Amino acid sequence: MPHYNNLMSTQSKLVKHLRIAVLMVSVLALLIFAWSGGGVAAADSMSEKWLSPAASASKKNPIAPTQASIAAGQKIYSKTCVMCHGKSGDADGPAVIELNIHPAKLSNPQLDTEPDGSLFWKITTGKKPMPAYGKRFSETDRWNLVNYIRTIPKH
Repeated sequence: MPHYNNLMSTQSKLVKHLRIAVLMVSVLALLIFAWSGGGVAAADSMSEKWLSPAASASKKNPIAPTQASIAAGQKIYSKTCVMCHGKSGDADGPAVIELNIHPAKLSNPQLDTEPDGSLFWKITTGKKPMPAYGKRFSETDRWNLVNYIRTIPKH
């Protein structure tokens, strides 16, 4: 009988340790799930209002939307923006798969209500996951990009 009691004591200790281990693994899995976004659908940046400061929004575009300006903006867009915003501005570029937040749909008709100064500010300052392009592109390049974005068909 003493051997049996010893065995039961060892089994109960083992069960206790196993319960603690399962609890710890469960808590760890829950923390990892919560930290990674928890399976919540990725937000569309147009649904989360990204507002520019009033002073920036009221800034007027000093570059007329000429064919040369639009072509220069399109060249920048094709090299830099298309990976996330997509060829037609539908936020379906190949890099979108990697993002937790979807980029703005530049084909969204709501974009027409956004002032040029606001678009310029957003291009300049960025907002995660979109990088800031204030130091990468000249002011002229950023205004040309605004002019090109205005030509993307809205639907």
